[in-house]
Amino acid sequence: MIDVQVPQLGESVTEGTISKWLVKEGDMVEKDQSIAEIATDKADSELPAPSRGRIVKLLASEGDVVPVRTVICQIDETATGGASANEAAPHAASPNIATKGAEPVPPSGETLPAKPLAAPSTRRAALEQGVDLRDVRGSGEHGRITRDDVMRAVNEAPPRTEPPLSPSLRAQLADASRPVVSRGGDAAQVQKLVNQGGGFVPPVPGVGFGSFKLPAYREKPGDKVVPFTRRRRITADHMVYSKLVSPHVVTVAECDLYAASKLREANKDRYKKEGMSLTMLAFVTVAVARALRENPTMNARVLDDAYVVHKDINIGVAVDSPDGLVVPVVRRADELGIRGIVRSIDDVASRARSGKITIDDLSGATFSVSNPGLKGNLFGGAIINQPNVGILRVGEIKKRVVVVEGPNKEDQMAIHPVMYMALSYDHRVVDGVAANSFLWRVREILEKADFEV
Repeated sequence: MIDVQVPQLGESVTEGTISKWLVKEGDMVEKDQSIAEIATDKADSELPAPSRGRIVKLLASEGDVVPVRTVICQIDETATGGASANEAAPHAASPNIATKGAEPVPPSGETLPAKPLAAPSTRRAALEQGVDLRDVRGSGEHGRITRDDVMRAVNEAPPRTEPPLSPSLRAQLADASRPVVSRGGDAAQVQKLVNQGGGFVPPVPGVGFGSFKLPAYREKPGDKVVPFTRRRRITADHMVYSKLVSPHVVTVAECDLYAASKLREANKDRYKKEGMSLTMLAFVTVAVARALRENPTMNARVLDDAYVVHKDINIGVAVDSPDGLVVPVVRRADELGIRGIVRSIDDVASRARSGKITIDDLSGATFSVSNPGLKGNLFGGAIINQPNVGILRVGEIKKRVVVVEGPNKEDQMAIHPVMYMALSYDHRVVDGVAANSFLWRVREILEKADFEV
């Protein structure tokens, strides 16, 4: 008997949702045949069968959230082909006669409730939005439920008011307002926490903290309550966790892109003929990769009482997708030139926008770069993508008057494209000297346009 587990779905993924079973108990499966669809906060994937055999038991239901390494299915690899248990059952007795110990068969004219017709992507959307497909009327062919039907059901749902505070949450809030030393338990351990600077109790979301309480939400005409999707909830939790855990410091540099822009203009048509986009983001990514190699403290992650400096430089590049912001990874970016970076960014960005991104594409970043796109602003301090210790957010490129050195070493005014870059770093392990040295080097590489295209 083989136990099928939820695999490790990426470095930072700890759980997945069984969005759909592709088999049922009694089915024969081949090795590597997809048996389930599993959704995570990063991407969705199919779980392959580790061996040929018969599905003996499904240990999780659709919609269950299960930790990685949890056994969710059992396969008998010694079983041979032939009619499965489910296929053989109808022939064991006549339609109207139930055998002893078996489930009664509905009489002629009665049928079990039919499973709603919907594509896997529609079922995933319903799962994320908390919509029961049995309550949705399909507008597609043969009554098939579409994604639009799911979103319509979400919008037509009655507005929700803030639920009353549960007794456990009231107790948690009251407990949070008391000093840590009064909480009982091991007094020595409590005092140790206090001495180490621990004992901090975070605010209760949606409730408040200490003597501050959030006012209750009161419905008003025209208000629209938008439920969190599962991915949005995990993203929100990630951002709150990052702000609580990492003491963020932001430093900003102004970068003159005159030389880099000239280099891009001279080569972008050649890249376009090859089906690639030579963007300024590619130049920034190459500069970041080089600067990380020279300033390795920025290419690290924090452990409980130590930190790790990564050997590989894997840069996460934030891009937009139909399901929100995702951060696919360009691996070993310091070994790639402009052409390799352009090809990698084009590939992962196009797959992210088409919904074909995989969990492996989104795992293992050691540093991140955030690009605000065509409608960007001057600059902004991004939240660190855990477990990284830094993220660089580039601002809009705008023509400005700058002072340059003329032929005779005199100061002159010129109009150049200028960009601001904001580095957010984790002050637990990155000091100001290291952060400023890193950002200074990124700016220097870009301003010198020291690239081979």
